[in-house]
Amino acid sequence: MGENKNKGAIVGAAFLMATSAIGPGFLTQTAVFTETFKENFAFTILIVTIATLIVQLNIWRVICVSGMRGQDIANKVAPGLGYFIAALVSLGGLAFNIGNVGGAALGLNALFGCNITVGVLLSGALAIFVFLSKDMGPVMDKLTKFLGGLMIIVMGYVAVLSDPPVGSAIHGAFFPESYSSLTLSIVTLLGGTIGGYITFAGAHRLIDANTKGIENLDKINQSSMMGVSIASIIRIMLFLAVLGVVSTGFKLDPANPPASAFKAGAGIVGYKIFGLVIFAAALTSIVGAAYTSVSFLKTLSKTIMNKEKQFIIGFIVFSTFVMAFLGKPVTLLVLAGSLNGLILPITLGVILLGSRKKEIVGEYKHSTMLTILGTVVVFVTGYAGIISLQGIFKLFN
Repeated sequence: MGENKNKGAIVGAAFLMATSAIGPGFLTQTAVFTETFKENFAFTILIVTIATLIVQLNIWRVICVSGMRGQDIANKVAPGLGYFIAALVSLGGLAFNIGNVGGAALGLNALFGCNITVGVLLSGALAIFVFLSKDMGPVMDKLTKFLGGLMIIVMGYVAVLSDPPVGSAIHGAFFPESYSSLTLSIVTLLGGTIGGYITFAGAHRLIDANTKGIENLDKINQSSMMGVSIASIIRIMLFLAVLGVVSTGFKLDPANPPASAFKAGAGIVGYKIFGLVIFAAALTSIVGAAYTSVSFLKTLSKTIMNKEKQFIIGFIVFSTFVMAFLGKPVTLLVLAGSLNGLILPITLGVILLGSRKKEIVGEYKHSTMLTILGTVVVFVTGYAGIISLQGIFKLFN
C-alpha cells in the first residue's frame, strides 16, 4: 500500500508541476507565437524544453535530497532571504491565480454558455472542494493526473484534424529562418513555464509525500523528467493544432487566439474542446498555485503550518472574489509577470549555492554539469528579468 501511495505521489508531483505550468497564459502565448513564427516556433519549444529540464533537475534534486523547501534553503544560504523569496513567490502566485480563475470561467462559458461571474464563483468552489478532503494530497494527485491526461488526448485529436506540416515543424526545430527573432518568444515562454511558484510545485509535493533523501534520487529524477515531458507534450500538441490552422493562411481572432484556432481546426466540436482545455488548464493551475504559494509560507509560520488547508482555501477564496468583483486586475497581472521574470534567476541561484553547502545537502554531491548549465540559465534569465522590469516601470510612469 505504501509503495503504491509513493508511486502515486511521484506521478502526481509530475502532473502537478506540468499542469501548474499550463494555464490560460500558456495557451494564449503558444497560439500567438505559433501564428507569428509558424514552424520556426518549434525551435523555441525545443530550447525552452531543454532549459526547463535543466532548471527542474537542479531544483528538484537539491530540495528533495535535502528535505527542505525552497524558502528554508534560502534562509540557510542567507538569513532572511527565505522570507523575501516566499513573499515574491506568494505574490506572483496570487496574481496569477486571479487570472487562472478568470480562465476557468472562460472555459465554462465556452462549454455551457454560463455567465462569466457565475463561472468564476463555480470554478473557485470546485478548486476549494479539492482541499476539503481529509487527505488532500492524493485527491490533488488524482485531479491533476486526470485533467492532464484529458488535455493530452483532446489536443492530440485537434492536432490530427488540423493536419499540420509536421516535416516543416521538425526542420524548424533545428534550423529556423532567424534565431535572433525568436529571442523574445524564448524569454516569454521560460517565464511562463518555469517562473515563480511553478518551479517548486512538484518538488514541494514530493517532500509532503515524504519522497526525499539521497536514497530516493532515482524517483526524484524520474518525477521531474516526467513533469517536463508532460508539459512539453501538451505544448507540442497545441503548437501542431494551431500550426495546421495558421499554415493555411487563417488569421486567429486576437480576442481569443486559441479558441479561434480550435474552432477553425475542428469546428464547433473544436470550440467545445477549447472550453474543456482552458477549464482543465486553469483549474489545475488554481490548485497548483494555491498549494505551492502556501507551502512557501508554512515553514515560516507555525499558524500557517497548523492550518495549511484553511490558508489554501482562503487563498482561493480571495482570488475568486477579486476576479468576480473587480474583473481582471491587469496592473496586478503585469506586475506579477515582471516579478516572475526576476524570481527564477534568484531562486535557481539560491538553490545552486545551497547545493554546495553540506548543512543543506549532507553527503550528496550535486552534478557539476547541472551546476554549470544551471548557472548559464541564471545569467540568461537574470538578463531577461531585468528587461521585464520595464513592465513595472511602465505601470508607475
